[in-house]
Amino acid sequence: MATRFHERFGVFAECLLTGVWIALCSLPLVTGPAALAAGSRHLRRHLSGQETAGWREFAADFRAAARRGWAVGLAGWVAAWLLWLDLAAVRAGLPGGALVAAVGILAFTGCAVAGLRAAAGWEPGASWRVLLGAAGRRTVLDPAGSLLIVCGFAVVAASAWFAAPLAVPVIGAVTAAAVAVEQRYVSR
Repeated sequence: MATRFHERFGVFAECLLTGVWIALCSLPLVTGPAALAAGSRHLRRHLSGQETAGWREFAADFRAAARRGWAVGLAGWVAAWLLWLDLAAVRAGLPGGALVAAVGILAFTGCAVAGLRAAAGWEPGASWRVLLGAAGRRTVLDPAGSLLIVCGFAVVAASAWFAAPLAVPVIGAVTAAAVAVEQRYVSR
């Protein structure tokens, strides 16, 4: 019984540590997807019991993912800016603003879920374009998994609202949830 507890708590602790690593690597702002991809790969290695699941491997994965992943991060910031413009237009009194705001928020949320799902399936040498296309399809075809990831985003937001430093390690738990969602989808 105690061994099972230690194994599960070890996975939880690894998720929290991975969240810190992801947050540190995301500081340049456009490297978020690469950091999530490296974190996802790290957690997959850890869960499969590989002994080489440490900071060095995470850093190597991050460098490999960042080679093209920075463009995905830049696109994410452009999407956030477009959402901000959309909501500013709604606040300015755009006719039908509530519908426009709802569509904008839904589209942004879908893009964020697809981005995290793409990062969860990243492997070295993978094309981000292919990953994002497949993740977009999975986001629509697997609404239960997508909702789980949205709930994970809500947990990160609630943690940040409660105490901002808590959001950092929780990012690892959301990344682990995305890895689990992707593995569940593939094994169906």
